Amino acid sequence: MAEEELEALRKHRLAELQAKHGDPGDVAQQEAKQREAEMRNSILAQVLDQSARARLSNLALVKPEKTKAVENYLIQMARYGQLSGKNNHCPDGSYRSECV
Repeated sequence: MAEEELEALRKHRLAELQAKHGDPGDVAQQEAKQREAEMRNSILAQVLDQSARARLSNLALVKPEKTKAVENYLIQMARYGQLSGKNNHCPDGSYRSECV
């Protein structure tokens, strides 16, 4: 009986320590998420100009899920070479590297 109680206390203490200091697996997951976010931002910075990124940030305030979908679409297009240079939506409704 004392052996079982001692084992239960050890498990409880281990759980407390992991909760207090964080599980190493959680740290690895956070680092992976941070690397992914940095990679996404890097790709978006390469394909969008500053004003387009600002509009995307404004959209993120009201529709975060739509922003994520647009970002995913832009990243996919960039990976497949369908975007070249920095893009911006021009007033005439077209998408070009530079508006005339």
